[in-house]
Amino acid sequence: MAARPDAAPRVRPAARMMVATLGVMVALLAGCSSKPAPSPATPTPPAAPVVVPGPTAKAPPPSVARTPKEYRQDAARHLYQLNADRIYKGRLPPMLYAIGTLEVLVDRQGNVVALNWLRAPKHAPEVVAEIERTARAAAPYPIPERLGRVTYTDTWLWHKSGRFQLDTLTEGQD
Repeated sequence: MAARPDAAPRVRPAARMMVATLGVMVALLAGCSSKPAPSPATPTPPAAPVVVPGPTAKAPPPSVARTPKEYRQDAARHLYQLNADRIYKGRLPPMLYAIGTLEVLVDRQGNVVALNWLRAPKHAPEVVAEIERTARAAAPYPIPERLGRVTYTDTWLWHKSGRFQLDTLTEGQD
């Protein structure tokens, strides 16, 4: 029998099945490929650390105070600004939970170098710890341009609510 030139060649069903199976296998293997491992000669560079920008802390304005007493005003305003929600508003009641006098040594960059209690409220150690934490967390303080390093002293007037005033900026007491 002679093949007709316009007729398509006949493919046996077994051959068709084999071609289909090979096609499926090639497709499956193509989906399973992975990247080749890097060669030891070319080490993988470490991933860059992710930097999450935090709130931009503005540096406090420099202090032009000429004496530690003048600097105490700048430091107290700085502390009030950073702790506005913790300041006792108005005149303090006659009986306070704690009163403490703290000496703070500030370096040329406004960092706290040392804290020294002149009168600590020993009956309230939690207040001592909180005042120290608050004083340290307020750094950097205004840079004492004219004084270089400065040691200033302020008295913390602590209400039982956890709010406070500094003697330098107090609104008074009943």
